[in-house]
Amino acid sequence: MAAFAFVLLVGLVAGAVSGVIGTGSSIMLLPVLVYAFGPKQAVPIMAVAAVMANLSRVLAWWREVDWRAFAAYSVTGGPAAALGARTLLQLPATLIDVLLGIFFISMVPFRHWVQRRAFQVRLWQMAVAGAVIGFLTGVVLSTGPLSVPVFAAYGLVKGAFLSTEAASSLVLYVSKVLTFRGLGAMPVEVLVQGLVVGASLMAGTFAGKAMVLRLSPRAFQYMLDALLVGSGVALLLAAAQH
Repeated sequence: MAAFAFVLLVGLVAGAVSGVIGTGSSIMLLPVLVYAFGPKQAVPIMAVAAVMANLSRVLAWWREVDWRAFAAYSVTGGPAAALGARTLLQLPATLIDVLLGIFFISMVPFRHWVQRRAFQVRLWQMAVAGAVIGFLTGVVLSTGPLSVPVFAAYGLVKGAFLSTEAASSLVLYVSKVLTFRGLGAMPVEVLVQGLVVGASLMAGTFAGKAMVLRLSPRAFQYMLDALLVGSGVALLLAAAQH
């Protein structure tokens, strides 16, 4: 019970962080879930919790969703996530963790290079990104820092960014959860645990909304940079421990 209470406390904090930045809850929460439930249960529990976390961000910023970007990203991302989830059950993710870790860290200077040149992602490129990131979302635990630069380069900031990225990620994680369920990798016990953990993420997300409204665009960008570096380091450390 003490371990589960600690999981819920970390979930509140992780939900608040992801509610401000748009991602990061999985990176913060996974080590605690592994400690409390073991590695085999941690991934499907986090997948269910991620569904709820993204749902809460959509509800918090519903009026600001860019539905065109959502549709372009999700129409390819959903099927790709299902394919990735099937691959996950057969493929070791260590190499992918290393590559993603390096990629996330390198995204910090790349993001600023893109901003200086006013580079923008077009609608058809959102569909391509959805397919690639959707597959990776199915294979690895979290690709939130990978989707952050894509939605930012499309021109979305603050509430519009948080809501559109969350709505799109919601489709990916629902696809992943349904695939796990269909393949027998998510018994009822794991589903219930994921729902409870997800409830703590949702509570933290709504708490973080007030902070987003007070953030300046510059502070928002700095927080994105910090999360990209932190996520990259976390993935590299996780890969080193495999």
